[in-house]
Amino acid sequence: MGRTDEEIRKAREEWMTSDRFGEVKDDGDRLDAPEVPAARLKARGRVR
Repeated sequence: MGRTDEEIRKAREEWMTSDRFGEVKDDGDRLDAPEVPAARLKARGRVR
C-alpha cells in the first residue's frame, strides 16, 4: 500500500478510518490493520 515509511503509515490510518478503502458488505467485522512498529521502516532492497 506504500513504498515509504510515511506512505505506509498514512495507508494504515486511512484503512482504520475508512477514508480511502471504502467498505465491504459481509457478515463479518472489519479487520484492523496491524500496528506499525515505532521504528522508522526502511526498504530492504529488491532482489531478483
